[in-house]
Amino acid sequence: QVQLAESGGGLVHIGDSLRLSCAASARSGATYNAAWFRQGPGKEREFVAVVSWSGRIRYADSIKGRFTISRDDAKNSLYLQMNNLKPEDTAVYYCAAKESLWVGTTQQDYDYWGQGTQVTVSS
Repeated sequence: QVQLAESGGGLVHIGDSLRLSCAASARSGATYNAAWFRQGPGKEREFVAVVSWSGRIRYADSIKGRFTISRDDAKNSLYLQMNNLKPEDTAVYYCAAKESLWVGTTQQDYDYWGQGTQVTVSS
């Protein structure tokens, strides 16, 4: 069983930065892909970024160049560094994981989810 817990969200202004963290339980040596999704007001949950068990990274076009995903397996942690935040980044951000060799970018590709952390970007 894998449990995920996000933290680091908050209220910021346009152009500010935030670093989200996701603490996870995991088995040593497991091949977990770890991803960030977000769901804005009145919107569907969308893919943000993923780092695979082997270190491959993929970003959504909407955040490419502004956000950076990383993982620290020694700490069982996933991070999302968010820079130059915009109002359209306002959303609940979720971390997700799946033990798989396949790196997915949809909700259905992931088995484990955190409770979410709110990010609000004001103008």
